[in-house]
Amino acid sequence: MVISMLKVNRVSIRFGGLLAVNEVDIEVDKNEICGLIGPNGAGKTTLFNMISGVFKPNEGDIVFMGRNIEGMQPHQICKLGISRTYQNINLFKNMTVLENLLVGRHSRLRSDLVASVLRLKYQQEEEHLAVEQGMELLEFFELADAAGSLARSLPYGKQRLLEIARAMASEPDMILLDEPAAGMNTTEKNELVSYIEKIQARGITQIIVEHDMQLIMGVTERLYVLNYGKLIAQGTPYEIKNNPDVIQAYLGGD
Repeated sequence: MVISMLKVNRVSIRFGGLLAVNEVDIEVDKNEICGLIGPNGAGKTTLFNMISGVFKPNEGDIVFMGRNIEGMQPHQICKLGISRTYQNINLFKNMTVLENLLVGRHSRLRSDLVASVLRLKYQQEEEHLAVEQGMELLEFFELADAAGSLARSLPYGKQRLLEIARAMASEPDMILLDEPAAGMNTTEKNELVSYIEKIQARGITQIIVEHDMQLIMGVTERLYVLNYGKLIAQGTPYEIKNNPDVIQAYLGGD
């Protein structure tokens, strides 16, 4: 049976007089790869920011695994199982590759400040396990050889992969990927598609915002299209590609 993991119900948000997202409904099933597309300024990242707790909607509900998360803080939503990446690379570039993953793992650690300062046994065991799990993720993304290198020393495409790896370090049930292919060359994009499919094979649901139409059409099972903050279409990649409202939004009536 298909299980809906995320339901966004008639969500709207205003910034001053601007209605940035207008009564949007989306539904994402467990282990689905879902796409969110639209012209620049359509409201895609704003919707991501509401799902991840950065912004609070003015109206509507966001329900994740049966729980209303609208109004929760980002760290609370992360603990519930939603992690994300960003349009612009947001790594700690003066920290090592492994240290970036350990930051991503922080939401799953139980040791408090006292345990860390006193180096209590359970804190050391937890830290050792976090390093092991971090290295396993780096091996998954073929970044293990760079574990001790500064994040800024990685090639651009590898920095993008590291950001996805850091999002996975919190053991999410769902990842929001915000333009993961931005700035990548063709080889890097093909590699990214392979990892998106491998992430799905791990049972992780993904919502992807992306401007590369060939990539998003090839990797997603369902697409939602926004334009001026309004949902104008939803369906399979084939249905979206042939939808006249989508063609109008991207190319104009003529």
